[in-house]
Amino acid sequence: MRSNYSRIVAAVAVISLVSALTACNETPTGTGPAGSAGPAGSAASLADVSVGAMKDYKADTTFKATEPMKFTVLYNDSPTYPYKADWLLWQKITELTNVTLDTTIVPLSDYQQKRSLLIGAGDAPMIIPKTYAGQETPFVASGAVLPVSDYLDLMPNFEKKLKDWGLANEIDLLRQVNGKYYVLPGLHQEIWPDYTLAVRTDIFEKQGIAIPTTWDELKSALQKLKAAYPSSIPFSDRYTGLSVLNIAAQNFGTSAGWGLTSGLRFDKAADKFVYAAAQPAYKQLLEYFNSLVKGGLMDPESFTQKDDQAIQKFVTGKSFVISANSQDIVTYRKSMDTSLGAGKYSIKKITVPAGPAGNIMAGTRLENGVMINASALKSKNFVAMMQFIDWLYYSDAGQEFAKWGVKGTTYEKGADGVRTLVPAVNFQGLNPAGTKDLRVDYGFSGGVFAYGGTTDLLQSMMSPEEIEFQKAMKAKTLEPFAPPAPLADADREQATLLATPLKDYADQATLQFILGQRDLSTFDAFVTELEGKGMTKYTDMFNAAYKAFKTTAPSPSGSPSPSGSPK
Repeated sequence: MRSNYSRIVAAVAVISLVSALTACNETPTGTGPAGSAGPAGSAASLADVSVGAMKDYKADTTFKATEPMKFTVLYNDSPTYPYKADWLLWQKITELTNVTLDTTIVPLSDYQQKRSLLIGAGDAPMIIPKTYAGQETPFVASGAVLPVSDYLDLMPNFEKKLKDWGLANEIDLLRQVNGKYYVLPGLHQEIWPDYTLAVRTDIFEKQGIAIPTTWDELKSALQKLKAAYPSSIPFSDRYTGLSVLNIAAQNFGTSAGWGLTSGLRFDKAADKFVYAAAQPAYKQLLEYFNSLVKGGLMDPESFTQKDDQAIQKFVTGKSFVISANSQDIVTYRKSMDTSLGAGKYSIKKITVPAGPAGNIMAGTRLENGVMINASALKSKNFVAMMQFIDWLYYSDAGQEFAKWGVKGTTYEKGADGVRTLVPAVNFQGLNPAGTKDLRVDYGFSGGVFAYGGTTDLLQSMMSPEEIEFQKAMKAKTLEPFAPPAPLADADREQATLLATPLKDYADQATLQFILGQRDLSTFDAFVTELEGKGMTKYTDMFNAAYKAFKTTAPSPSGSPSPSGSPK
């Protein structure tokens, strides 16, 4: 889930660029086998692969195969809630849908590598979940994964949400240069911001310090904390600084940390792509964080230490500010009840501070999703499998099932639609008295099946304070999407070769500038060094593709940016 976002950053940084920025939306959303887009050509040609499928399957209809069948699925096994063969999840999936899932279990730490090996060897299961946009790109050219956009007529719930929630522009950013997309993303009704800073509100109140609403106010607050507690380092961060740089960069008018990914940023005023780390706004961001480190306000180890080290400093009162998401807050409180004593502290997530560029929020309503092994098209149960995926991942009922479990067994739902866990079941502190855990003991609300859905469903497991945070974040201005810039295959390969050394060098220099290991007076020299690594050639490729695209199709507008805080 969200707290594990850092797991994908390094591996997908380059291919996320190639997927997102080479996405082309000049081809309409796939019309499925009834149209001309898909290899099948017509619905009749799917007759041989429709065994067990529902003939009258439509949106908001519960899927149940007309005969028992088995589908293979790759399962990302989390150490937080390790796989159990006797979970109620598996039993109820079979009972509700007539489908048995045959799982290939892969530890979370090895998931990306093992997935690639299985796909490359032709041994991957039919259903490949937990795939983030960009991670499918390496398998497209070989034909190893299915162009799922060709088969959307088999997925009425998916199509309904695309239409009802106005997701066309965002889904188009998944398209490859051929106009197709190869991953079915999780779909959120609204953007779900999660990462921000957590502060010791009891300490702030004791010292008469207002909760900061801008980055300048944060610096002032840290200075007051340092004066009150001279031996402390007020801000010691986790996620090696990648989270805080990401959320701050949005409000400085640039991209950094987790949000740097490709290195590119669209300059609307100049109507072109630029390399973010070479721009004045990036230097301003570096100057800000360098000033925190130099002033003893931010721990220099924030950018190198392991998460556990940063957490220990915060939960034992050695620091007062740390990056956090909603799950982190629960974890911090459990530790602080032991280290400081229950009731002897208070912490909260603050609204992401505004900055020089304004009060900005970047994000996307797309979540990690599902690839389909191309060989699944040969299965006699192919249509039934697509219907099953559509129900479990995209129907309101399927999403509620994957998240909350079984009504009457793991949760209750009142006449007002409010869901509550049964007394014996707990999840992330929602019902602390519960002796059973929704994920550990039953298999629900895990990261393989439970993501996406309505805002009501998403917030149904949020605490009141988290819902308040979500409301506060809605007041921010959404950053627009970068326009499509579809590359030809040869250019895409060249872009990948350039992107990696550029980003590696930018990341290295970022750390040096912030920690004072390199003087910020040499920033112009740094830009020249990026030039020497092919920066201009890199941006020119995308600007040429962008200009070519503009002559053939209008670029989408008014949508939130796909960059920014992860899920």
